[in-house]
Amino acid sequence: MSRKQQLLKRHRRNKRIGLLIALMLLIAIGVLVAWWLPLVLAVLGWVAHEAWFADHLFYSPNDDYQYNFPPYTPQPKIYLDGERLRLDEGVMLVDDATLVLALRVKSTWLGRFIDPVVELAGGDNPDRQTFERGVNGLRYLNLTGQAQVLSRGELRLRGRFCRLLGEPVLWALEHPDYRRQRVMVIAPHADDAELAAFGLYSGASESWIVTLTAGEIEAGHYRQMGLDGVEASRLKGSLRAWDSISVPLWGGVPQERCIQLGYFCLQLPAMQSAPADAVASREAQLGDTRYFRRFNPFALGSDVDGLPSWNNLLADLRELIERIEPQVIVLPHPRFDPHPDHLCSQQAVMQALSGTTWQPDTLLHYANHLHDNDRWPMGDAGTGVALPPQMDMHEPLRPWTLCLSTENQWHKAMSLGMMHDLQPRLPFKRLIRRALQRCLVARRWPAFGENEFFRKTVRRHELFWVQELSGKRETN
Repeated sequence: MSRKQQLLKRHRRNKRIGLLIALMLLIAIGVLVAWWLPLVLAVLGWVAHEAWFADHLFYSPNDDYQYNFPPYTPQPKIYLDGERLRLDEGVMLVDDATLVLALRVKSTWLGRFIDPVVELAGGDNPDRQTFERGVNGLRYLNLTGQAQVLSRGELRLRGRFCRLLGEPVLWALEHPDYRRQRVMVIAPHADDAELAAFGLYSGASESWIVTLTAGEIEAGHYRQMGLDGVEASRLKGSLRAWDSISVPLWGGVPQERCIQLGYFCLQLPAMQSAPADAVASREAQLGDTRYFRRFNPFALGSDVDGLPSWNNLLADLRELIERIEPQVIVLPHPRFDPHPDHLCSQQAVMQALSGTTWQPDTLLHYANHLHDNDRWPMGDAGTGVALPPQMDMHEPLRPWTLCLSTENQWHKAMSLGMMHDLQPRLPFKRLIRRALQRCLVARRWPAFGENEFFRKTVRRHELFWVQELSGKRETN
């Protein structure tokens, strides 16, 4: 069981215990006070739960985030002068540097009910970055894109429903423009490439998209159309396979540079545990990857037998790496992203790279899911992406932030809207929850689509974690 599943299991157990205690209290109130009072309290309690306690937050808002950046990372001297953030005289920042600002954020009493926000103002690109309700700890803002206004001493920070405390610390990380290199994006499922890296791959000199699974399970939406379970699963997988080949064209990636490997959703861990065994789909009654590969622009070596095995997956990845010769590979982060298919996808790429003559220069890791906070990135669509929660100090991390223009964000939103898995309407309960949070918590969702990923990923930033590979290949 993954850490994410363990946290959810503990959360649900604690919720059941809390509901049992609340039920006993309501019964006692009904007996001792008035029969109708428990009904009123139950409704109010449900409203409060949906508005303020429905988020999956598996840590205390009082915890400090803990980040460690590489040695010798430039730390320009900076201080807060009232609301104005000022650099020491003579310090100038590189326009496209990734800027990370650490400071303490403490919510006001209203910030326990309404999401606390740090507003960045003073230039042509105002921003808002949102944190946990009740926050009281060290947080890391993303100031990328604010270099010029910060260098001029015009950037202002203002807390809404929170106060900014302590001495700020700034890191300025400089990177090459990875868009000038040949990029290969690893997507465990159709839509992962768009969620994490549409801005990157649509702006790169040459991009390839490699999708590992068909994403055919959980096809209830299609069963509502009158299909049986197998038919619904196969239709969903076929549509998502089509999405993985066709949607990148919206970002300028032609079909001949998009590959669907056709392995089965949530079966990668089972494949990894028995590398030579074929692991069939859970719901589609299929044991042949070729069923979902029929849109591919060229055949792969494993198409000879179509076995859904870990060994075939590794062979596919090695073949594609040797064929594409990517300078940059974009893939899930092994610690931040807990989805089992995402973890296995990252591990498969690393294992495949151990057997290839071609080696990329750089790995860019992304996180489309988190262990500890289902709302990250918090806040509204179109705003910045602060660093995610990390409560333990690990090895140094090198964030790279790509800034997306408003037009890039529109195009990213439209690419997500073409993805069949993000199109079904939300359950009625979730629509009610959103209505309550809109009224009571002042939360807003974009008009692009109902799925939560439209809010979480259509942002002014795409955030990656850089790993430079040792023993780089020789360059001519």
